[in-house]
Amino acid sequence: MRLASRFGYAANQIRRDRPLTHEELIRHVPSIFGEDRHISRSERYAYIPTITVLENLQREGFQPFFACQTRVRDPGRRGYTKHMLRLRRAGEINGEHVPEIILLNSHDGTSSYQMLPGYFRFVCQNGCVCGQSLGEVRVPHRGNVVEKVIEGAYEVVGVFDRIEEKRDA
Repeated sequence: MRLASRFGYAANQIRRDRPLTHEELIRHVPSIFGEDRHISRSERYAYIPTITVLENLQREGFQPFFACQTRVRDPGRRGYTKHMLRLRRAGEINGEHVPEIILLNSHDGTSSYQMLPGYFRFVCQNGCVCGQSLGEVRVPHRGNVVEKVIEGAYEVVGVFDRIEEKRDA
């Protein structure tokens, strides 16, 4: 698996030991609340704000605990830049290793929706992403994106047992 994103030291980010509020997300990662696609995108581009996808995933029991977005030099791209949310399922927030869904997106065409399994280590508060290609899901900006993203989230959750086996091996 190749994570097709890079969030450097200068990225805006927020991490909490509880679900993030909308106010925290607006303050630190405003690109998830974008109101339209970037002007460089055509009419075929199925624009759905990340916040809409997040709200649907929250109804399915997934909550954001970490969020970040890249910094860009072009002010015209700031509200559309690449961002990442790390989501945990209700009932799976405690323990030495907690399974997470990592959701990446942008509204400027630089990224499809990407979802992949990850593990959060409570030992040192560092996030670890599994390096094996187990359950990565990419959803292009076409058609019913929200439904495909939720289906993809369940696919990713379904591979956590395999990740646990590989991690312990």
